[in-house]
Amino acid sequence: MKPQLERRLRRVLAIVGVLLLTPAVIILLLRWVEPPTSAFMLRAHWLQRSADGAVQQQWVDLDRMAPCMPLAVVAAEDQTFPYHRGFAWSALRSAMNANMAGRSTRLRGGSTISQQTVKNLFLWPGRSYLRKAVEGYLTLWLELLWPKRRILEMYLNIAQFDTRIFGVGAAASGIFGTTAAALSPYQCAALAAILPSPTRFSAAAPSAYINGRIRWIRRQMRQLGPHYLAHVLSTQ
Repeated sequence: MKPQLERRLRRVLAIVGVLLLTPAVIILLLRWVEPPTSAFMLRAHWLQRSADGAVQQQWVDLDRMAPCMPLAVVAAEDQTFPYHRGFAWSALRSAMNANMAGRSTRLRGGSTISQQTVKNLFLWPGRSYLRKAVEGYLTLWLELLWPKRRILEMYLNIAQFDTRIFGVGAAASGIFGTTAAALSPYQCAALAAILPSPTRFSAAAPSAYINGRIRWIRRQMRQLGPHYLAHVLSTQ
């Protein structure tokens, strides 16, 4: 190989290495540091820039949330969360099969709480293959560098609960007029029920569909039991 070509190849490999490892450095830092914002918060701020009011979010440590809140989210969104390593393969296979059968260009469903945390923190809405590929790569680093407790804590603090409300702290105050620590099991289930589409549905004035989801989530919470997340929540 010619020296000039070899130098160019090394330069390209160095650039690729930096691009691949930079997200890992950022994710490692966020294991201990609260993020000042998220990709979805920035997007909401941009979309609402001409409307009255700003994006609302306040960080609340997991220990200062009502125990029903993490349980409700896991019951609603990802019941295998304590056991998987970032991906629910059975759900992904079902989503892929549905996608292939419909000959769609968009990948649907199958996201775990880990994947949703990555999406909300770093990425953009949509289900394109490109976004899913980036999401998968970042999820690998997230699961490698963070304990489950931190993933759940981050998700609960950056998840969107209304047009401009993010995180359980702001949701408890802005939607129910209470604190994250004082949320009732019904309120926890109501917040979890709207997570698939927080700008379309309301936890404060639930539709018949959301009321049905709330009842289902509360049944799942009872079946999982209050100690379902004990190991996750005790792991730093």
